[in-house]
Amino acid sequence: MSKAVLTTKVTPGYKDLPEVRYHFPRTYLNQVRQAVGDYILYYEPRRTTVELSSFGGRQSYFGVARVVDLVEDKDQADHYYALVDDYLDFDRPVPFVEGGHCYESALRKSDGSTNKGAFGRAVRLIPDAEFDQIWKAGFAPILGEETSRHQPRQFEISEPTVPFERPIIEMTISRPFRERSFMYNVRAAYENRCAMTGLRLINGGGRPEVQAAHIQPVAEKGPDSVRNGLALSGTVHWMFDRGLISIGDDYKILTAENHVPDDALRLLNHSRTINLPNDTAFYPNALFLKFHRDKIFKG
Repeated sequence: MSKAVLTTKVTPGYKDLPEVRYHFPRTYLNQVRQAVGDYILYYEPRRTTVELSSFGGRQSYFGVARVVDLVEDKDQADHYYALVDDYLDFDRPVPFVEGGHCYESALRKSDGSTNKGAFGRAVRLIPDAEFDQIWKAGFAPILGEETSRHQPRQFEISEPTVPFERPIIEMTISRPFRERSFMYNVRAAYENRCAMTGLRLINGGGRPEVQAAHIQPVAEKGPDSVRNGLALSGTVHWMFDRGLISIGDDYKILTAENHVPDDALRLLNHSRTINLPNDTAFYPNALFLKFHRDKIFKG
């Protein structure tokens, strides 16, 4: 097994979705086969001017996942899918060069210039140490919370303070860590504003009251991805999870007839359309919206 970097668009289509599967040609079959059972990083290449957005803009690592299987694409000759699990968005995009440091040594020549040949490969195997560095950079905001949480309190008698660290794979699959990361990313994408009511409430401690809701539930194999998330106030979150409300592919709010009281309906946006993130990369994905309408919605 070997870890790898897979290059993909951050806003792929319905058929090719980083949270679920990675589409690639036979050229990279050997490299992807080596990654089966191991973890990979997703990398977004340079975007065109039209596509530039707040999500790092271009040339950034943006998520992590585990390759669980390979299947042949029956509709396109000499193409395959890498099926993935445990997908998680980074809490910050990581540029391939940061502070003068190139995270992938293979992308730099001895004279310091970019190795364009290596950079042009859509699939690149990567050493564990370099994978770890990128992973830590991507989750720096959450790892900072973990470190502060494990610092001794003032006047507390304890052993000398050491940085808090757990094995990276253990952190990647840890449910509490994933929930904190998911909440951080969804709140940031929606600017702490409820997608269905427009409310943006901050409590006395400066923390947003809005919650991070999964569109396709985790219990139903829904990924911890912003594209599978919505920022919702508590009451609306409860109604969404119980299928009293849902969302169409046009982002219109759907309500189950005779299930939602008039008082609750008055909470929803007058336009009956959800507030979307500024970055199209974070819009709810059609695959997850369809799951919610088909499996959960009572309408």
